[in-house]
Amino acid sequence: MAKSDEDVFSADDLVHCLQAVGLRQDRKAFRVLFDHFAPRVKAYIVKLGCSHPQAEELAQETMAKIWNKAGQFDAAKAAPSTWIFRIARNLRIDAFRRENHPEFDQNDPSLIPAEERPADLVVEQKQSERQLLAAMAELPEEQMQLLRLSFFQDMSHGAIADHLDIPLGTVKSRLRLAMGKLRKKIDDNDQMQPSGLSR
Repeated sequence: MAKSDEDVFSADDLVHCLQAVGLRQDRKAFRVLFDHFAPRVKAYIVKLGCSHPQAEELAQETMAKIWNKAGQFDAAKAAPSTWIFRIARNLRIDAFRRENHPEFDQNDPSLIPAEERPADLVVEQKQSERQLLAAMAELPEEQMQLLRLSFFQDMSHGAIADHLDIPLGTVKSRLRLAMGKLRKKIDDNDQMQPSGLSR
């Protein structure tokens, strides 16, 4: 009857292999560890709920970590299998956190606040808004109603014509007339502003 891996490698053998890798990066000793633990680590990670491809990847990461960290293994504190499976478990936890809580990217454009506009532009915009509201208040109600429906309720000219039961041509001509009055009123206000205002 063929011997199993358990019979071939005792706990002491595995300790010596870990120590050889830690002290002198012994490739033969690492091969023994890899052949013994890689399939077991993969099966363990699958049991933790990973897919086979992800388990394969995490098993490879575990073995790479063993190669790099073998010098930290302390046989007085843990058996080789305990130490190695703890590494695998921690890598699985890290992978789970990355999947469910992606790392914060401080350069993500969606997280960069919009630039604060200069105060003079804010004041200028408020003045323009006041001028526009004042000019709108002087429009006849029928033109004001069309502006409300077109610009504030985002209705098409055809929808406005249906809504008010008036011809489409009337809607277009009244809107054109209203926009012309607004433009003239705002232009007149701009010309009345003192030219010495600093920006």
